[in-house]
Amino acid sequence: MNWHIITGEYPPQRGGVSDYTELVARGLADAGDSVVVWAPPAQGSEARYRGVDVRRLPDRFGPRSLRILSADLNRGRQPHRVLVQYVPHAFGWKAANVPFCMWLRLRRRDRIWVMFHEVSFPFDLHAGVRLNALAGVNRLMASLVGGAAERAFVSIPAWRSGVGSVTPAGTPVTWLPVPSGIPPVCDPSATAIVRAQYGGGRPIVGHFGTYGRLIAPLLEQCINALVELSACRVLLLGHGSAAACHELVAKNPRLLDRVYGVGELPADDLSRHISACDLMLQPYPDGVSTRRTTAMVALAHGIPVVSTSGLLTEAIWAKSGIAVLSPANDLLRLVTETVTLLNDPARRAELSRHASATYDEQFDLRHTIGALRFPA
Repeated sequence: MNWHIITGEYPPQRGGVSDYTELVARGLADAGDSVVVWAPPAQGSEARYRGVDVRRLPDRFGPRSLRILSADLNRGRQPHRVLVQYVPHAFGWKAANVPFCMWLRLRRRDRIWVMFHEVSFPFDLHAGVRLNALAGVNRLMASLVGGAAERAFVSIPAWRSGVGSVTPAGTPVTWLPVPSGIPPVCDPSATAIVRAQYGGGRPIVGHFGTYGRLIAPLLEQCINALVELSACRVLLLGHGSAAACHELVAKNPRLLDRVYGVGELPADDLSRHISACDLMLQPYPDGVSTRRTTAMVALAHGIPVVSTSGLLTEAIWAKSGIAVLSPANDLLRLVTETVTLLNDPARRAELSRHASATYDEQFDLRHTIGALRFPA
């Protein structure tokens, strides 16, 4: 099969959709398919991969880009599929690129498949006119894109009803979980060095994220309470972790030598640091879900996860025993559960086994590639 993947971000651009799209593109290429990735301009070096042709457009899906896309699809090899990685804000125009969505609607003959990472900005009576206007535009965009879709995929089951409402009757809408973007590295000696460096014989609680404005306050509350209730060390990982650590210690000097932020690491080093953690503390304001790649990385490494449950949390998190969950509005309980788990090695080992097995059986990249190449 010849694939044309259209995405609003692709490495070296940062972002969850960027990492996911690269995984999918490489997975399809490894399976023997031809893959062309269309993405907006980016600064930085472009990593080459056999079978994946990355083509940078001149702008963020404006008229020039759409002309280039149309010309190439018109003369492209047949049969082909167009796989759109859809997030409303990813295509520029301040999350209001209606012309791009109309272009997709007019290209239905190209067998357009859409992965909905998000659907639209929600309506909120208390949000004000501007945000509700954006919600209305996003809804129009989703309807146009959904109307173009021969098949639709969603990153979490919670999006299924919303996508079903904007796609023609009978259009398949399939849950396609997001796999980890950090492959586990088996390097016990290097992992032991990391444990000794940051733990010094004490348990290590890790957090992997980007320290955005919604999660950083939750994490701060949890860490301040956690170091009071246990002797653990906290290891912050991911882009922005060093700055987040500095800010935490500036606010609370008692966190010095208790909290460490290592900054952004290469994938292999990041894997070794994650493997050095006894558990991962991952609070999310809307609850953990399989679209949270930071949590999926922990599962892929078999590291116990303590997280929050919310409206977007799938049943599998509780039913399969892959994580310990507390309500998103009860951070004290979240910290208490973390301390309890730190003191229970047998329970951690059980969670680790369940996490590894469940990830392999349901979330590994091979399931994503199989669903795309051989849809039911």
